[in-house]
Amino acid sequence: MPFMKRVPVLLPATCATLAPILALALWTSPAEAQTTRPAEQAGTTRPAAPKPEVWMGPPAYDNGRCLRELFEHPDQWAATRERVDVISYTDLNFTKQFKDDQELRRWLVMLADWKIKLALEVGAIKPWSHTGARTFEIEKPMWDRLRRLGGRIHAVAMDEPLLCCRKHIHKDDEHALRETAEYVAAVRRYDPSILVGDIEPYPSVPLADHYRWIESLNARLAERKVRGLDFYRLDVNWAEFVAFNRGSWREVRQLELHCRRLKLPFSLIYWASLFPAMQRKGLGDDAAWYVGVMQQGYDYALVDGRPDQIMVESWVAGPSRCVPDTADFTFTRSVLDLTKRLGR
Repeated sequence: MPFMKRVPVLLPATCATLAPILALALWTSPAEAQTTRPAEQAGTTRPAAPKPEVWMGPPAYDNGRCLRELFEHPDQWAATRERVDVISYTDLNFTKQFKDDQELRRWLVMLADWKIKLALEVGAIKPWSHTGARTFEIEKPMWDRLRRLGGRIHAVAMDEPLLCCRKHIHKDDEHALRETAEYVAAVRRYDPSILVGDIEPYPSVPLADHYRWIESLNARLAERKVRGLDFYRLDVNWAEFVAFNRGSWREVRQLELHCRRLKLPFSLIYWASLFPAMQRKGLGDDAAWYVGVMQQGYDYALVDGRPDQIMVESWVAGPSRCVPDTADFTFTRSVLDLTKRLGR
């Protein structure tokens, strides 16, 4: 995931302190269990909300071992696979970590057989390329290789172009708008069927700035007669909510509703925001990853959050195992259990 990362958390919680919170979120009192909703009393039911898409971005550390495990041990995550719509990986890591074309071709065939789509996390503006046109030129050969080997690129998600301009290359928002629009236009010319989304962080980018960025970028694309964003993905460093009293899940929910008013699918990354700080204190084990992901799931559900895309993604050095999904605290187990809970 991003090259940015993260503001240190001063007071990380341990799994032991989070466990009671998780239990409380799951618990239903006897009185609540016996309560019948008015709709149920009348013999009617509420219309079901659209089922969110499930995306999965396995960690890329250890030379892509986790992604490799998915294809070498498909029987060990069969239950999770039934719930996953899209697997996402960075185009750069596909190129660096998997150089055997025949191996990659087999994997792409397996994805198609499983009816799981392929998405790429990509640059638009990066320290190694400040312009959208140049970034696309660098990335195009990587995409061409995947297509040549039988892969179909369903979507690309741009990795924080607004934040990159502000924090890493020290350019203004006008530069971010111009070059991101140029990148989107290049992707549309390359293959109009590819969905293009943007990932931006929160709360390091404040809520009002997200509103302005979405509307300004789509307006800039409309001026160029280029189709606007297909989804907007939020990368929430939720540890800051408590550690620095900055941001809240209610604000994230406001952004979700804003995107819905714009008919723009809202995508949310689920990850263990406390994990990096816990690692530094010797507490960052696989249980910390799992509990953190589940904690985020419950917290956002408690403010009625329901993203159009659930993206479980790790760009940290954990968890240590990707499969099996029957074992405690593996990456696929976190995807399986989170989507089971939120599916209720």
